[in-house]
Amino acid sequence: MDAIIRAQGEHPFGVTTLTQMGGKNAGMLMDFDVLRLRRGERYHDSRPLEKAYLLVYGEAVFSWDGREHTQRRDNCFDVSPTALHVCRQTAVTLTCLSEDCEICVLRTDNDRAFESRLYLPGDTPDERRGAGTMRETSTRIVRTIFDGSSAPYANLVLGEVIGFPGKWSSYPPHHHPQPEIYYYKTLPANGFAYAELGEDVLKVHNNDTVLIAPGLTHPHCTPPGYALWYLWAIRHLPGDRYGTPTFVPQHLWVQREDAVYWGD
Repeated sequence: MDAIIRAQGEHPFGVTTLTQMGGKNAGMLMDFDVLRLRRGERYHDSRPLEKAYLLVYGEAVFSWDGREHTQRRDNCFDVSPTALHVCRQTAVTLTCLSEDCEICVLRTDNDRAFESRLYLPGDTPDERRGAGTMRETSTRIVRTIFDGSSAPYANLVLGEVIGFPGKWSSYPPHHHPQPEIYYYKTLPANGFAYAELGEDVLKVHNNDTVLIAPGLTHPHCTPPGYALWYLWAIRHLPGDRYGTPTFVPQHLWVQREDAVYWGD
């Protein structure tokens, strides 16, 4: 399994499958598709799996369980997310109303039946994680859409992070035994960032995907002038659900209020 899937520009219209249970990159234990639709196009998904659909940009109609909701998201940096989360028994239809739209699709196996939930922008407030510590060098926006505490019936965890220009995110370095997917956007789109995977460092670009194997640390740094958005999706493990990650202990001192940095 390659650690990075390079997009080399925009994903094509239609479905781009990046991971697939029982198929390519099966070690992620979840399907991950990037769906791009043109105005008027529809996508229907009735696979018997737990499913989550995250609107990245554009205007789309979500249809499920006899319900329908229309949502517009101008961009994923300034606007909080809209996401639909359903169980294996629920079929979903997505219809594009704008010139084009992009939706991230996650699926995994889960025999539990649970009530569908549509998460709207007001349900996922921005968390300024790292604020007031580390001389603000790792202040970032974290949007946790649902996790093990808010959706104990789920086998997926879904959220977003925005890294500010010149700052770090997912820091101090941490790791966990559950596989995780990061999918990136940069602003402006010609930007880049650096992603650590254990002892390796990857240069990531707009629309790239990084597959984080269990046990690897994965902090990021963003260069001056560019902002970094990334989706993060984690697959709970049987008997080992994702909760609090393990932080590398020798770097935790940087968060202390009385920490003295060189140059102070």
